[in-house]
Amino acid sequence: MASLVDEINAYTYSYPTQLPSKKFTFKWVESRKPERYSSAAPLSPDARLRIVSERVDIIDNLVISVSVGPPNFQIIKSKDKSTWTAKEVADSVLADKSVLRVTSSQRVVESSVLDAHSNDANGEPYWYYEYLVRKSPTKMAQEPNLFRHNVASTAERDGYLYTLNASTLGKQWDKMGPFLEKTVASFRLLPLSENYVPPYKDPWRFW
Repeated sequence: MASLVDEINAYTYSYPTQLPSKKFTFKWVESRKPERYSSAAPLSPDARLRIVSERVDIIDNLVISVSVGPPNFQIIKSKDKSTWTAKEVADSVLADKSVLRVTSSQRVVESSVLDAHSNDANGEPYWYYEYLVRKSPTKMAQEPNLFRHNVASTAERDGYLYTLNASTLGKQWDKMGPFLEKTVASFRLLPLSENYVPPYKDPWRFW
């Protein structure tokens, strides 16, 4: 396992570099280097949720990304995070991430949550969830039930949700899933350093 430390957004996680006992090496490419929330790529039309870093293995259809965004208080009713359930947090993140826009106020979620639970680390809650995202068939993949299998971990700081998401194709889950689960379990927010840039600083600045 190798580690990524993002001092701009103050988090860390570990990711696999090779499969043990097999001659298999992951081919990671850092597709989005860590950057501040204000200049990060939006995941939704309203730019609430943004990808602050991402690495991909195109050959093996693997993606690890970290996104930041405010909670969706239409789903999470309380501002006291100690009362939040993992399912509420999952629905909040996915409502801003994996959605089909219907109108400005209504969205159709295309994700199916399989499992959700929470654990404490260093006195802070971390919410974990596993979900499927169905994708439309393409010329390269004609299976009508093609989907991506995702695992994620979310933590809250200063009114924003920090989420690490790891995914692969459903048919590869048995092989890759255990390693992606280790990546998600390793995700931690870090103590703030002088390099930290909070999300609320120039939140609508794109340069």
